[in-house]
Amino acid sequence: MQAILTSLDRRWRRNKNGFAPSHWKICLFLTANVVLLAALLFDWPVGANIKNIAPPIHFFGKLLTNFGESGWIILLSAFLFFEGWAGSRLLQSPRGRCQALRICQIGGYLLTTIALSGIIANLLKRAIGRARPTHFADWGPFGFSPFNGHASFESFPSGHATTIGAFFVALAFLFPRYRYIFATCALWLATTRVMIGAHYPSDVIAGLALGGWFSFMMAIVYSRYGLLFRIDATGWPVPRLPLLKGK
Repeated sequence: MQAILTSLDRRWRRNKNGFAPSHWKICLFLTANVVLLAALLFDWPVGANIKNIAPPIHFFGKLLTNFGESGWIILLSAFLFFEGWAGSRLLQSPRGRCQALRICQIGGYLLTTIALSGIIANLLKRAIGRARPTHFADWGPFGFSPFNGHASFESFPSGHATTIGAFFVALAFLFPRYRYIFATCALWLATTRVMIGAHYPSDVIAGLALGGWFSFMMAIVYSRYGLLFRIDATGWPVPRLPLLKGK
């Protein structure tokens, strides 16, 4: 373990690359404003009509919304991490060991991103204590009861949307060629939380942003250690090597 920590420390000190300082400031400013606008423009009409959601829309949302459960992604990521780690130790060919090591790193990146962003989202939603749309009649869209301890007062940010944002943004960084497909999937799946009346639009947007930002920050950290990513000329993390043939 000491050897691993020493190697990581050496990688960090050796890699001096950073990312363009203006990027995150501009994006964070835009993100905060989009969340605020969603809260002011969309949360009230959505809450007022929560009981009038058409049954087909509610049914469609129910079919897809559980994709945002973090448990299965964490298990899959842990499987990739440990299988890759074992392969990097047991395989005989250098090429096989390198491929296994990359799988291990992908699993580690997904695992840390999903697990840590989920923990942050759960801490925030408990501390903020926003009432869910089911309490709209009594609390409205801006009712808060911090540290209430009840799930019905844990609406902001959406935990499912955080997981979805973290997962698909991580995939977009790993496979940038398909980033628009991943973005579309993230939007549709996160919106199901509104379709079933579990969250306001601003909850979902905030969750997507939180998960996406965390994936971005973890990609930066991995790039500093020389793992999976490097920082390109524009200051964004990109794969060090193509993960798919033909790239």
